[in-house]
Amino acid sequence: MLSALILVPLLGAAMVVLWPGELESSRCRSFALAVAVAIFIWTVWLGTQFDPSLDVIQFEEQLPWIEKIGLSYHLGLDGLSLPLLFLNSLLTVVAIYCSDRSISRPRLYYALLLLLNVAVAGAFLALDILLFFLFYEIELIPLYLLIAIWGGQRRGYAATKFLLYTAFSGVVILASFLGLFWFGGGNSFDYETLRSAVLPLGTQVLLLGGLLIGFGIKIPFFPLHTWLPDAHVEASTPVSVLLAGVLLKLGTYGLLRFGIGLFPEAWSFLAPWLATWAAVSALYGASCAIAQEDMKKVVAYSSIAHMAFILLAAAAATPLSLVASVCQMISHGLISGLLFVLVGVVYKKTGTRDVNLLRGLLNPERGLPLIGSLMILAVMASAGIPGMVGFIAEFLLFRGSFPIFPVQTLLCMVGTGLTAVYFLLMINRVFFGRLSEKVTSLPPVQWSDRIPALVLTVLIFALGLQPSWMVRWSEIQTQSLVAVSPVASPAIEEPRN
Repeated sequence: MLSALILVPLLGAAMVVLWPGELESSRCRSFALAVAVAIFIWTVWLGTQFDPSLDVIQFEEQLPWIEKIGLSYHLGLDGLSLPLLFLNSLLTVVAIYCSDRSISRPRLYYALLLLLNVAVAGAFLALDILLFFLFYEIELIPLYLLIAIWGGQRRGYAATKFLLYTAFSGVVILASFLGLFWFGGGNSFDYETLRSAVLPLGTQVLLLGGLLIGFGIKIPFFPLHTWLPDAHVEASTPVSVLLAGVLLKLGTYGLLRFGIGLFPEAWSFLAPWLATWAAVSALYGASCAIAQEDMKKVVAYSSIAHMAFILLAAAAATPLSLVASVCQMISHGLISGLLFVLVGVVYKKTGTRDVNLLRGLLNPERGLPLIGSLMILAVMASAGIPGMVGFIAEFLLFRGSFPIFPVQTLLCMVGTGLTAVYFLLMINRVFFGRLSEKVTSLPPVQWSDRIPALVLTVLIFALGLQPSWMVRWSEIQTQSLVAVSPVASPAIEEPRN
């Protein structure tokens, strides 16, 4: 059942590339979209069969692979991976739908998007840490090519920078995994087997340090973040949607699954420093976002700030903060995806993302009124306005973290307040006032450009008004993480429905 999430898009990518004869761009897009929709439907069906009340791995698949090195094909689904799997499937559909219908080299382009979906899904499903690493590294190839071939003017620089940073991330993560395998005395890379390994605190801290650096680059946290703004600016809109909405979550997922799950004592020892790191990264990202003149860079630095909140929640490691960390991943994925979709429409219609050149796009007659209205809703969701998913995720996160790290939580709340500052500055410059003379006679926005943004907006409101649809999947699984992490007593906060 789970293997279908890997094999179907992999087969679809192969068919796009190897299909005999000429294949027009529109047909490539339609076929890739059909495959992505099928995967999304299959993911939703798995969710209907998933029992969130059980603290066990469900739909488990395990086959021996390379027994001499302890590698097995071991997949499974739990409350930590299911919401992220849903997010990956949904945003893949959005990315393919938003792609230019006349894009160059369509066979390679859509095959790479499907391969990216394969790698991310495999990483979320892998229960063998070496298998996780293989999928984690596989996603480098399609994302590098998507930026390097279909990116902006400085795409070569941005793609190479991304590749170098993320390759180093993989090296230190692999070193930590191998260290756990050797020092733990195991004969396999199975997650549950290695979780029971007993290691001295010093060894745990050393190995956890490698994971923090590796996943910290992926997320990214300050000062390991410099690849992200360049990658977003040069990437096309669909790639930015996947990069911010899904790929960054591999890092936060890794911290929860492997950081807390494999090194609980070291995590407890380093927790105060991690919370401080989260506060510094949040304030830095928010401060940098205020100074940006490119709309994409504003959203990119906003991602740095909001992803730091997840580190704060993980450092506190209360039942409420951990379930909130999963909610924040989903919230950020939906909101950042919506923001990049809308910025992409603005760029497509005006030819620029410079806030100094754009003005008055909310003009009801000659501007982009619907896109501007949706943008206002998106920034309100990012700023944590009640009734939207951003509010409930951040409220639960700060409520669960405050009893353990009050000072760091308050600093992160200041970062949330700054969200309103930099997004209001962007909205005021771009959408209000008299329509700029440099941007006139804008082409109409077709429904094909509106539908992805409307779908994401509906989900943002639906999960904000009914957060139990999001919380219920991860409560039991995050409670089991608290049981192995002594940072906070489970009695401090109880998860709520």
